[in-house]
Amino acid sequence: MSSARVDYIAPWWTYWLHNFPHVNLRFQPVDNSFLPEEENYQQALMFLGCVAAAGLGLNLLGLAVYLSCLCCCRRDEEDQSKKAGSCCVTWSAVAAALLTCIAVGVGFYGNSEANDGVYQLTYSFYNANHTLGGVDSLVSGTMGSMRSGLHLHLARLDEIFATRGDYVQTLRFMQQMADNVIKQLLGLPDWAEAEMDLASVADHTANIEYYRWLSYLLLLIVDLIICLLACLGLAKQSRWLLTTMMVFGVLTLVLSWASLGADLAIAVGTSDFCVAPDRFLLSQTKGVIGTDILHYYLFCNQSLSNPFQQPLTVFQRSLTTMQIQIQGLLQFAVPLFPTAERDLLGVQHLLNSSEASLHQLTALLDCRGLNKDYLDAMVGVCYDGVEGTLYLCLFSSLAACAFTVMLCAIPRAWRQIACKERDYDDIDEEDPFNPRARRVGPQNPNLTNMHSFCSYSSSMGSQSSLQPPAPAVSTAPVSDYTNQNALFGGTPRFENVPLIGRGSPPPSIYSQQYRSRYSPTMRATYLSMTEEQRRQTGNDFQA
Repeated sequence: MSSARVDYIAPWWTYWLHNFPHVNLRFQPVDNSFLPEEENYQQALMFLGCVAAAGLGLNLLGLAVYLSCLCCCRRDEEDQSKKAGSCCVTWSAVAAALLTCIAVGVGFYGNSEANDGVYQLTYSFYNANHTLGGVDSLVSGTMGSMRSGLHLHLARLDEIFATRGDYVQTLRFMQQMADNVIKQLLGLPDWAEAEMDLASVADHTANIEYYRWLSYLLLLIVDLIICLLACLGLAKQSRWLLTTMMVFGVLTLVLSWASLGADLAIAVGTSDFCVAPDRFLLSQTKGVIGTDILHYYLFCNQSLSNPFQQPLTVFQRSLTTMQIQIQGLLQFAVPLFPTAERDLLGVQHLLNSSEASLHQLTALLDCRGLNKDYLDAMVGVCYDGVEGTLYLCLFSSLAACAFTVMLCAIPRAWRQIACKERDYDDIDEEDPFNPRARRVGPQNPNLTNMHSFCSYSSSMGSQSSLQPPAPAVSTAPVSDYTNQNALFGGTPRFENVPLIGRGSPPPSIYSQQYRSRYSPTMRATYLSMTEEQRRQTGNDFQA
C-alpha cells in the first residue's frame, strides 16, 4: 500500500454537501469544519432540520388553501365537468401510486446502502479493537513474564552460582537486559483506553443503526399500505376508507418531511467529517496518542518512520543478548552445577516465548493492518453511508410529493362520490322509467293495485260524469295491452293499469317535471296512441 491519501479520496457528493451553507439559528454563517462539540455547529445542523420543518409548514398551508377553495367553490357541475373531474382524480391517483412505488423502491435501496455502510464501519471498529487488544495482551503478557518468571529463575540461579562471581555477574547483566525490555514496553502507548472506546462506540453505533433501519423499514411498508388502501378506496368509492387514508396520509406526510430534515442534517454532518477526517481525529486524540503515531496509521507512507521501531529494536537486541548468555551458561555452567540446568532451560523457554511475542507485536503494530481498517471504515461511512442517506432524502421528497397529490385527489373523489349519491337519491320513486323502481316493483306485490300516475281527466268530461264503458276496459284489444306491457318493461306494477284505455294523456303533457324527464320520441308515441284511443272512445259514445 503506497499511501492512504491516494487510496482514500472523498466522493464528490461529500464535497457538494460540505459546501452547503452552514448557518446557525441566529442566521450567522458558521465554519463548515466538522466540530460536533461546538454549539454553533450543532445549530447549523439544526437549521437544516428547521428548513425541512418550514417546507412541511408550506406544504400543509398549500393543502389547507386547496381544501378551502374546494369546499367553498359551489358551482353547478355539468356532465363534461364531471367527466373532466373524474379523469383528473384518476390521473392523480395513478401519479400518486407511481410516485409512491418509486419512492418505496428508492427508500429500500437507500436504507440497505446506509445499513451496509454502518455495518462496514462497526466491522472495522471491531477489527481495530481486536488488533489493539492483541497488542495490549502481548505487551502485558511479556512484561508479566519478565517481571515474575524471569526474576524467579534468576534468583534461584543466583543462589546456585553464589560461589562463582563471573556467573553471578552474567546473571546481573541478564537482569539489566530484562529491565531494559520492560522499560521499552512501558514506552509503548497504552491501548487499553482506546480499545474500550472503540468497543463502546461500535456497540452504540450498531444499536442505533438497528433501530434506524427498522424504523425506515416500517415507514416504507406503511407508505405502501396507505397508497394501496387509498387506491382501493377510490376504486370502491368508499368514503370512510378515503377519509381514514387521508388522516394517515397527513401523518405520513409529516413523517416524510421529518425524515428528510434528519437525513439532510446527517448527510451534511457526515460529509463535513469525510472531507477532512484526519483533522478531526487529531483533535480528538490529542494528549492520548502522539501525533506521529496517528499520522503513521492514518497515512501509512513509506516516508514516515515507524514510531515503534526503536523500542522494538532494543527489545530484539536485549532478547538476543540474553539468549547468548543463556547458551554460554548451559554450555559451561551446567557441567559444574547440574542443578542449574532446570532454571536455565526455564529462562531459555521464557526468552523464546518472548521472541515469538515480539514478532507478533511487530506485525500488529505495523501500519498496514490498522490503516486498512481505517480505510474500510471511511469507505463504509463516506461512500455507502452518505450515498444511502442521500437516497433516503430522495425517498422522503418523493413520498412527500406522492402524498401531497393523494391528499389533493381524495377530497375531489369524496365530493364526486357524494354528488353521485345525492343525484341517485333525487330520482323519483314513482317514475316508471326509474331502474330502481323496476327492481323494487317485483319485490313489492302490494304495489300492483296502486293508482296510476296519470290523472283520470280529459277534455270530454270528468271522471264522475263520463265513465268509459266497462267492456272498453275489459275488452281492450290484446295489441294495446301488449303495447302497454312492452312500454313499461313488463313490470307487474303497471300491468293492471289501463293507461291508454282511460283516454288520459301522459304526464309529460301537463307536468314540467315529466316533460324534462322523458324524451321527445317517447312523448310523441304517447300522444299518438292517446289520440287514437280518444277517437275510438268518442265513436263508441256517440253510438
